[in-house]
Amino acid sequence: MSNTFYELTIVSLLRSLNKLDDLISKAEAYVEQDPEIHEATMVQARLFPNMRPFVFQIRVATDTAKGAAARLTGSELPSWPDDEETLAQLHERVGKAISFLSGFKAEDFDGAESRTIELKLGPNHYKFTADQYLGGFVLPNFHFHMTTAYNILRHHGVVLGKRDYLGEI
Repeated sequence: MSNTFYELTIVSLLRSLNKLDDLISKAEAYVEQDPEIHEATMVQARLFPNMRPFVFQIRVATDTAKGAAARLTGSELPSWPDDEETLAQLHERVGKAISFLSGFKAEDFDGAESRTIELKLGPNHYKFTADQYLGGFVLPNFHFHMTTAYNILRHHGVVLGKRDYLGEI
């Protein structure tokens, strides 16, 4: 029997996290081929001065993914420091998220539909049904930050196409 929460959380986010890791690899290759581009510059690259950098986009995408899995299953949410400064460290962070999500099974999400999810974001406190949390926060938030990471790399010269975001269909 299909578990929609599992499919939309684990299956969907794992696929996207793997594509996010591929984007980081493309950034590494780009930096390696041009000695005038510094890795730290790429890690801190932004679309606009008042926007958050590439590293932030990776952090929020991975935090959103691990938070969804933990909250929807009632599992412990791991805490990771936000201290990445290199593309290799960003690979490690995405790898940790992939590993964490890979540990869940469909049956872990049994009863997820009846959970109430409470979330504190800055000074704001939100209370969601599981459907609202996944469909109205997790998936849009995750894809916003993944898209922004993609756009930052593209804006700074990394050659990317739609398949680099979507993968094989």
